[in-house]
Formats: sequence, C-alpha cells, structure tokens
Amino acid sequence: MDWRGEGNAQKTEPHVLREQQVILEDAGEDGISESFQLLQIDVECERQEKETRPTDGAVWCSKNVQRKQRHWEKIIAAKKSKRKQEKERRKANRVENSGICPQHSKRYLRSLTKEKLLEAKHSGPRLCIDLSMTHHMSKKELSRLAGQIRRLYGSNRKADRPFWICLTGFATGSPLYEECLRMNDGFSSYLLDMTEEDCFSIFPLETLVYLTPDSEHALEDVDLNKVYILGGLVDESIQKKVTFQKAREHSVKTARLPIQEYMVRRQNGKNYHSEILTINQVFDVLSTYFETQNWPEALKKGVSSRKGYALRDSVE
Repeated sequence: MDWRGEGNAQKTEPHVLREQQVILEDAGEDGISESFQLLQIDVECERQEKETRPTDGAVWCSKNVQRKQRHWEKIIAAKKSKRKQEKERRKANRVENSGICPQHSKRYLRSLTKEKLLEAKHSGPRLCIDLSMTHHMSKKELSRLAGQIRRLYGSNRKADRPFWICLTGFATGSPLYEECLRMNDGFSSYLLDMTEEDCFSIFPLETLVYLTPDSEHALEDVDLNKVYILGGLVDESIQKKVTFQKAREHSVKTARLPIQEYMVRRQNGKNYHSEILTINQVFDVLSTYFETQNWPEALKKGVSSRKGYALRDSVE
C-alpha cells in the first residue's frame, strides 16, 4: 500500500513539472509568472520561520535579556550625554575666563611648566629650604613639614616667574624623606635640587640671606644674586630664635618679611599676634612680591587673618 502510494507520487512528479513548465512558458520572455513568484515567497518565509523560531524558554530569556540590555543602553547613553555636557560647560567656562581662547592641553601645560622651572634654575631667584633641623621633630611635625613642602612646590609650579628650589640637609631614606614620598604624589620627580649637604657649605656665604622673623632687618627686595633660606622647622614647643642663631653662627645676613612696615596688629578675642609663618606661606609672599613688586599685595596673599595682622590701609 505504501509502496504504491510512493509510486503514484513518483509518477505524478513529471506531470507537475510539465505544468510548471507550461506556466513558465505562458509567462513569456519578460519575467516569471506571478503564481510562481508567490510560491517562492511562501517557501522562503516558511524556511526563515523554522530557522529563527526559538523554544518557549528561549523566547522568555531573550525578552528578559533584551529588556536589561535596553535598560543599560539608556544608562550608558545618559552618562555619555552628561559627560559631554560637563565637558562643554568646562570649555565654555575656560573661554569666558580667559576671554581669548580655550586653555591648552594638559600635556602642553606640563611642558610649559617644566620649561619655566628649568629656566629658573639658570636665571631665576633661588630659594633654599634648610632641613638640617628635622632630627628633633616628632612624626606629626614631620608630616606637617612634608605637607608644607608639597604646597610650596605646587605654588611654585603655578607661578609665572618661579623660583629654583633646593632642599639642603635632606638625606635620602631619612624619616622626612619617607614622609614626603608617602604624602606627596610624584615627589621623586619634583623639579628641584636635593642634597644632604648643609646650605652653608654649597653656597657662598655672601650670597645667603636667612629669612627669620627674629631679624632686625626688613626685606626690601628680591635680589636675583642672592639665595634666600627658609628654615624647615615645625616646632610645636615654639623654641625661639633657632634659625636666627644658626644664621649668626655662620655669619650670614638675616632678614624678615616687612610685616611691621605694612601691617598693624588687629584686635581679636584671643589677643593673638604672630609673625611666624609656615614655609609655604613665606614663599607665597616672596613669589607674589617677585611678580607684582607690591608688598601689601604680597603680604595679603601669605599672612592670614588668623595671625592677628591686617594691612595698614584696610584698617585705616
């Protein structure tokens, strides 16, 4: 029975082919008949449906994944849009602040800063930080001093006319050196000089000016032929005249910032007045004066109101 059925199917096959041939012949030379085109479309669609039709579990999983994917795509698109808006906002602020054009790239600015610092090594003013007194300092005091060195160096990098800085009495591997490495990113690549030698042995004594609040002489100007020394001393016990006595032992000139000449004591609740500044505050005064040639403006930059002093003109 089955065999005969198969035979009949085989026998009818040439007949079907003849019918298709007749249809093709009736279509003419210009194209395929419309009925044959519809037959091809139906067969093609059926085949694609069979290939792409997933199981019920796969359909549910695919929808779930697509939903999560759309959710994350929205989040990523929102973040990209926010970053783009923030970037445009910063760019607009730079244009507005500069008044001319957007700032240069960070690589260019770093290159420009390096060039200015290296130029200061040959033709700029020189500043020496005397670190030979740190062996009596506590861990807390060393940390504070390391922070002051970081702020001083940061201010110098931003200056239009930077100083060339030299750290003397600074031994590699010392507690202060390790503290500077710990607290200051990139400390080992700072553009400055470091030496274990004392400042009095590496510079001619006649070129040295030790800046100390105990000096009788007010600093009048910043001389390019001089080397200005700051005592790297953070002393919570407040030992007086330590740097002044050290300068006198080596017969070195001393000077103080002209706070008394341009500022007056300001009344406050604690009745506190002090001319003792951190090394980075003293440097801010020197750097500002060197750029502006204006002592009141320089003192305003470095002497905070907490010291109990105010500019004479502002009080009057």
